[in-house]
Amino acid sequence: MSKLEENRLQISLLESEILSLDPKSEEFSIKMDLLNKLKEETYSNLSHWDRVLIARSEDRLKATTLVDRLFDSFIELHGDQYFSDDQSIVSGLAFLDDMPVTVIAQAKGTNLNESIKRNFGMTSPEGFRKSLRLAKEAAKFNRPIVTIVDTSGAYPGKGAEERGQARAIASNLMEFFKLKTPVVAIVLSEGGSGGALALTVSDYIYMFENAIYSVLSPEGFSSILFKNLKTAEESAEIMKLTSHDLKDEGIIDEIILEPLGGIKVPTNEFLLDLKQKLYNKLKELSKLDKNTLLELRYKKFRKIGLE
Repeated sequence: MSKLEENRLQISLLESEILSLDPKSEEFSIKMDLLNKLKEETYSNLSHWDRVLIARSEDRLKATTLVDRLFDSFIELHGDQYFSDDQSIVSGLAFLDDMPVTVIAQAKGTNLNESIKRNFGMTSPEGFRKSLRLAKEAAKFNRPIVTIVDTSGAYPGKGAEERGQARAIASNLMEFFKLKTPVVAIVLSEGGSGGALALTVSDYIYMFENAIYSVLSPEGFSSILFKNLKTAEESAEIMKLTSHDLKDEGIIDEIILEPLGGIKVPTNEFLLDLKQKLYNKLKELSKLDKNTLLELRYKKFRKIGLE
């Protein structure tokens, strides 16, 4: 267990103790001071690997909760009209205030049974085809699209490969560039490999402060470059996969700041601020001529790595 994980466990235990105390008692004040000091010590100088652990933590905000709290009147739509309904993709129609939008989110699950049902957020070809089906429908009716990314990577199983995993991802990458409607992506926690890329071809990319976004995991990078898994922490530093790294490189557009220690249960103030950001950005993008929108989207990705 890393130092961060040890401290997070202590913080969780302290928070549980504090809940049972009288807020007016001296013990409550002592425990609160101890909690605040421990939080400050733990989260004031996070390493790249620390952010990887926070992004993967079980108590972190999940996409389904964000969809429920951020959008109104969400109606989920199912199936790829070819094979099945991939539960790792939660997608449908909703309102962002008074604006009708299409939401496409990768969901990991909030408990073990749900995580199994959703394949721990690892999307299959059916999920990518469902995403593309809804995205094309959104473009047909001039509805803006919001994607929420949270996956360690696309599902690498034999069945997924047999049903065209690589082609499904490639189709999303190609077709999202052609969508004549605004697309905004949010990298919520893990943005891994092609599973994340398939849903981040967009006009604007938000990334939560403690999220990660990379071509593969630090463990995968370590096994390829160093031929072992013991250097995953070092690999995370080399990969520059944090929100601040990617903002500096011009790969993402804006960082969504989180509470100290990472986002778990979002406050109403946090949600209102995020909703306003999304609403304003989608309104701004909706004013662009369709051809201009596509041209800017294309240029956005073509310039990556040139500077």
